Amino acid sequence: MMDALGRPQSLLLLGGTSDIGLAIVARYLDGRPLRVVLAARDSPRLKEAVARLAGRGAVVEVVEFDAAEPQTHAAALGQCFARRDIDMAIVAFGLLPDQRAAMDDPAIAVQTASVNFTGAVSVGVILAREMRAQGHGVIIALSSVAGERPRQANFLYGSAKAGMSAFYDGLADSLIGTGVRVVVVRAGFVRSRMTAHLPAPPLAGTPERAAAAITQAVWRGRAVVWTPRSARVLAGVIRVLPRGVLRRIPF
Repeated sequence: MMDALGRPQSLLLLGGTSDIGLAIVARYLDGRPLRVVLAARDSPRLKEAVARLAGRGAVVEVVEFDAAEPQTHAAALGQCFARRDIDMAIVAFGLLPDQRAAMDDPAIAVQTASVNFTGAVSVGVILAREMRAQGHGVIIALSSVAGERPRQANFLYGSAKAGMSAFYDGLADSLIGTGVRVVVVRAGFVRSRMTAHLPAPPLAGTPERAAAAITQAVWRGRAVVWTPRSARVLAGVIRVLPRGVLRRIPF
């Protein structure tokens, strides 16, 4: 169960090497014990995350998980919930491909949509079912401002994130009164491993700042969080721009 300050005793990170996800875990680890389940494909980066969290006192478990294979999700998440309740689950996996490469290769385009939308829907349904059964829990869904109005430069990624945001907004409403709640994160540009190949805008955020905003939103009981704060303003501007103007924006 969550403590009086809204901090979890057990946390599942789907996308166990996510920079923002691990920054959230780090904030909840400060000064207290925490059981962490990292769900991800095996990789050197995953091993590094396990060692780092264990070195800070976390009890870390690893579950093999591939967001691109929804037929395996029920079994993988079943392992996560088998031993103890999960107080918080973070849906943090995603793909941000080069738009031109994706439009030249349907396989890349389909994989992007499958991971960012289909995979997110798959785990969302399972998490909701498992948390309803235990009677409590928080689901944090890391979406993107790119989904507010997909632009020419990233409409493939943006369209998938638009679907993800819509799904988790609806899931939040469907879970009212069950003891389970959903926090949808509409993130702007965050400097991370995923965005390392892109030029960072002046107001780009960091995983640590995003984690601070997200944990505060959980504590305050909010259903939506924008990070960095400028993301909300940017989304508002993008939504009202004439299509012809939006089309000329190069980013």
